[in-house]
Amino acid sequence: MAKGNKRKLATLSVDEFLTSAFDSGSPSGSDAEETGAGSRKKTRVRKKVKDGKGKKTPQPKTQEERKEKPKGAAQQHKEQLSRLKEKDPEFFKFLAENDQKLLNFDDTDSSDDDGEDQLHVLPGELEVDSNEEEEEDEKETAPKSKKGRDLIPITIRMVESWKEAAEAKLTYKLFHDVVMAFKAAVSTTKGDDNGQLGKYKVEDSSVFNALVSFCIEDLLSALQKVLQLKAEGKKRLLLPSSSSQWQKVRQDVSVYLAGLIQLLSSLTEVSVVSAVLRHMNDLVPYYLCFPKHTRVLLKQVVMQWSTGEETVRVLAFLILNKISRDKQDVYLNLVLKQMYVAYVKNCKFTSPSVLPMINFMQRSLTEMYALDYQATYQHAFIYIRQLAIHLRNAMTLKKKETYQSVYNWQFIHCLFLWCRLLSTVSPNEVLEPLIYPLTQVIIGCIKLLPTPRYYPLRLHCVRALTLLSECTNTFIPVMPFLLEIIQQMDFNKKPGRMSVRPINFAVVLKLSTANLQEKAYRDGLIEQLYDLTLEYLHTQAHTIGFPELVLPATIQLKTFLKECKVANYCKQIRQLLEKVQENSSFITKRRQKATFGVVDKEAVASWEKQVKEEVSPLQKYYSSWKKLREKEIILEITGKERLEDLHFPEIKRRKLQESKEKDKKEFRDLFDSDSSSDDESCGFKSKGASKKSNEAIVKDLAGTDSEDAEEDEDDHLSFEDESDDEDKVPVKPSRAVAKMSHSELEVLAEGDEDAVEDLEFSDED
Repeated sequence: MAKGNKRKLATLSVDEFLTSAFDSGSPSGSDAEETGAGSRKKTRVRKKVKDGKGKKTPQPKTQEERKEKPKGAAQQHKEQLSRLKEKDPEFFKFLAENDQKLLNFDDTDSSDDDGEDQLHVLPGELEVDSNEEEEEDEKETAPKSKKGRDLIPITIRMVESWKEAAEAKLTYKLFHDVVMAFKAAVSTTKGDDNGQLGKYKVEDSSVFNALVSFCIEDLLSALQKVLQLKAEGKKRLLLPSSSSQWQKVRQDVSVYLAGLIQLLSSLTEVSVVSAVLRHMNDLVPYYLCFPKHTRVLLKQVVMQWSTGEETVRVLAFLILNKISRDKQDVYLNLVLKQMYVAYVKNCKFTSPSVLPMINFMQRSLTEMYALDYQATYQHAFIYIRQLAIHLRNAMTLKKKETYQSVYNWQFIHCLFLWCRLLSTVSPNEVLEPLIYPLTQVIIGCIKLLPTPRYYPLRLHCVRALTLLSECTNTFIPVMPFLLEIIQQMDFNKKPGRMSVRPINFAVVLKLSTANLQEKAYRDGLIEQLYDLTLEYLHTQAHTIGFPELVLPATIQLKTFLKECKVANYCKQIRQLLEKVQENSSFITKRRQKATFGVVDKEAVASWEKQVKEEVSPLQKYYSSWKKLREKEIILEITGKERLEDLHFPEIKRRKLQESKEKDKKEFRDLFDSDSSSDDESCGFKSKGASKKSNEAIVKDLAGTDSEDAEEDEDDHLSFEDESDDEDKVPVKPSRAVAKMSHSELEVLAEGDEDAVEDLEFSDED
């Protein structure tokens, strides 16, 4: 039949083909009933296009075709729904509950039968896909439906009732209600109104505090009783998923753990953050049951470890360590990477207050790296290689930007971190190959810019090399970098400026031009050279080759003592030289008694171990010096000045105007004494004095005797001493008044004009 159709179709023209296709494609009545409304629409549209293109004259329909005319889409839709009710009543019930519009279909909505012969007209705009429309409708209707719902406000009485019920017995419904209430409370911290609040809302801060306190303090213990979990003495944590009741509370526990993370990210008070972190530390087994929550928790806890206060940092580290120890294969690499990146970000700036936090991060990160040496080697190799690449770029390009990529606090603190790590885990065969490349990077950093401005950075590098050499029992030539400073610096040069506060080399990388001219810089540099030389040589004080090791240093220090003319500097260097020579002679005497050769490494190692146990003179001096030095370092780190312990008297300077007014007042008081003898001996009076007062003065002066004159002399002398003590104002002592007649005294009292005449006569003469 198919072959016959092919032969027949091959002989047809285009118009005949379209006409025959239209006639043969008309569905029968039974087929039309079984097909859906959408397929019939597409068929009719296809027929309309064919009729418009292929048929020039429409053929009249027969009576059978009229009988087979399909029914309207609305009618067919109703028939399909009626059949659906009989075949699948459950699905029909579902439609009745969720989509009433589909069942209540109106016959007038369809216009398929009216315009069947009309051509299909394309719409002006394409319609959106039905899936996208449904998603948009859900987004628009969901918040309205949630907001329209009446939320139950939580009160303190409700929280107290929950607490009492949880202490008695925690049921699954009660736990669900508490978790929903906690979720509503946490959502208020960030204004989370996404329609997922559940059935509760928190409107009061006191209710929020009471609810959060109840969850943090009492909820976990009640949940442990429900799950029937008992702490066992095992290395690995007991996961709550092992309980038979876990599936009943799993979903609520997940919501609660996510809410705790959101609460932690929004808190700022140190005490509250500490309480939440303690609670999270107890909930670590629950977090391990949800890998997604665990990753989010690690991110938040690492941020607290690197930026929080001291207590917060410690608690955050306990959580990180607990998770990493229990799930090393899953989370250890992730934790190490996040902690290292956070460490680098937060050591960009260094100050006396920040330095203890950086040291804590170094030590705690070192402890984390010690959990798995194989993983640590991969991390350390990559990051030390990055430091080496930065150093190589700076040495080859020689630009300011490349120099700054090496000479910064982040680079130095990273070097310290890896030195501390290799020193802590030593001896270790896995990490031992990293000692040499790390040492080369540090030495290259010292030699990059060997100028006096970067001497503080050099001292930091020397301290790192000393730590690495001592703990790994590896010889590293450190002394040349210290002796080079002594050789280059001119300590006899007069300082250009004075400074009150000493330079804290622990928080300085480079110095300004003004700092290089200060006396405090040279004083601090001598102290640093003394400290670092003593620290390094004490690590080598028990070695059999100590006399040969310190020979260049001895020569250089003697040369310095000959050239230096500053007594304080010479005193420190001379003391260091004496201790070095004493230890050198001690090793030489012990070495002369040895019966083995240099080739015998085992004998040399045993000899050095014996000398170290006996404690050499330099080691004795170093132990006593270190105790004193640690106290000074603590004072410097906390920002206290050394001058505070001396209790110098404070000098208060008066302003110029105040000093003048005070001098005038004291000078006025000089002549207005309360003593009667001063008034008697001192016969000065203002010009506006009355005659009566003059007569009284004359009578008083007339009655004076020699005893009064002597008393006046004593009074004036004592007053002069007092004035000298106060303001150092010189006052001439007044002579004793000679005994005069009454008439002479009257003339003297009224003798302003006479005095002027006398002065005039004296001028003419």
